[in-house]
Amino acid sequence: MRPYKVYAIQEGTVIDHIPAKRAVRILEALGIGEEDESIVTVGMNFQSRDIGRKDVVKVENRELTDDELNRLALIAPQATINIIKGYKVAKKFKVKLPQTIDGMVRCTNPNCITRVQKIPSRFHLACRSPLRIRCHHCEKVIDRDYIQVEH
Repeated sequence: MRPYKVYAIQEGTVIDHIPAKRAVRILEALGIGEEDESIVTVGMNFQSRDIGRKDVVKVENRELTDDELNRLALIAPQATINIIKGYKVAKKFKVKLPQTIDGMVRCTNPNCITRVQKIPSRFHLACRSPLRIRCHHCEKVIDRDYIQVEH
């Protein structure tokens, strides 16, 4: 096994245990790298004994908000968050899916009222594993791979 070639950060957030090939979706859903000036390091397709292959995202000088953690949990429900202070892990925790998800997911049902009128979306957790959420308005159940997280 070859060593990782990802440098340590002094302050910020490391998102670990992202299933392989989902790092880009996470960056898009969180809006990281668009308007903010955070330095972002993305490692993709690393070997992981826990999940086979994984991605890692490091965001310097920034801690994720609760809203951002909820968005992250929809894409990578098994992800681990490491808050880094002075090059050391100050806090480590797993993301947690909320029971209710307000205004951050687009319903895939073209007939849903949220697609026609300016009504915020609301979803309820239908199943944790495999991840499935249910639209509050039209009852459409969406599987993990089809969840459209908006930022």
